[in-house]
Amino acid sequence: MPKWLKFIIGSLLLPACVGAARTLARVISHSGRADTIWIALLAGAACWLTIFCLLPKPMRIYVFGHELTHALWTWLFGGRVKKFKATGNGGYVVVTRSNFLIALAPYFFPVYVALVIAAFAIGHFLWNWRNYVVFCHLLIGAAYAFHLTLTFHILRTRQSDITSQGYLFSAAIIFLGNIFVLIVGIPLLTSEMSLNWAMRSWWADTLGVFRWLFNAF
Repeated sequence: MPKWLKFIIGSLLLPACVGAARTLARVISHSGRADTIWIALLAGAACWLTIFCLLPKPMRIYVFGHELTHALWTWLFGGRVKKFKATGNGGYVVVTRSNFLIALAPYFFPVYVALVIAAFAIGHFLWNWRNYVVFCHLLIGAAYAFHLTLTFHILRTRQSDITSQGYLFSAAIIFLGNIFVLIVGIPLLTSEMSLNWAMRSWWADTLGVFRWLFNAF
């Protein structure tokens, strides 16, 4: 797909970004009653932020997760990973298939959050970790803060994943991807609203933005 077409698509996605932000605010507002879950999530995020500000950044761990995400999404789309390398100074994967989601997935898919959830799900299935769910929420908060802070950190430098897709298109996809993760994740974690309600709200908010633009112009 040529970059000029991706620029047009990225421009058309901007109203969806606005609608997504409005929906996320509504989802967070409705989940405010799940205060025990939010306390654990925010405590985990605060722990990571303390580490991020005071200690050297664990770039090797981040780069490994970044390249692992490329690999996982390649497998998801039926491709194969031929080479994999991750160091503190950078990394790469050589794959047999690529598209914009594979290229941009590390910037919106929090792979370490997924690993925490998978590990807890296995532990709960095998050993009934119901009494330790607060630690799962704590680790999710820390892992998601890890994803946000280090993604923002590396985006301050030139990234070939971004330049290959175009800046506006990449920004729209990354923003929507991160919002989508939260719009799906928060209802599942807090159980204060249904996932169906959250997705219908996103659709309604996006349509509302398009209607406002149509009436304005």
